[in-house]
Amino acid sequence: MKEIFNKEGIFVKYREKIVELENGDKLTHRQESPTELWWLLKEAIKGKKVKIIAYEIEE
Repeated sequence: MKEIFNKEGIFVKYREKIVELENGDKLTHRQESPTELWWLLKEAIKGKKVKIIAYEIEE
């Protein structure tokens, strides 16, 4: 196996917003949007058989 991709960062941005409806109920809107890191990884592994391991980085 050879390394073809090694970068750090946020892979997908995630946002959550709670909205109160007219009847008083609350609704959670969730939104995920890919970052530049996502697109770089996608291009690096396109058409290749890969094994992906992800580690959470402590901040």
